[in-house]
Amino acid sequence: MSGTRERYQGSVWVHLGDFPRIIAESLRRLLADHGVVSVLRTPFQWVEYSPVIEIETGGYPGDVGLYVPETMEGQARRLLEGDE
Repeated sequence: MSGTRERYQGSVWVHLGDFPRIIAESLRRLLADHGVVSVLRTPFQWVEYSPVIEIETGGYPGDVGLYVPETMEGQARRLLEGDE
């Protein structure tokens, strides 16, 4: 997992990796279920909310970056590695 840091909306976000869009959406759901905020980054924009219709109608289906706030990085990594 990358660990690259980027500034988004005034905060530092950590890149956890690139994933196919459908996988990234599943990981976002896992993180959200445990109180971890996340955003996706497509080649075109940051995505805070992805309605199912966007995915079904072919929003951007390729690989996207998964980011979490720097303050939640540890918890996010533990969740994604299955340690929580």
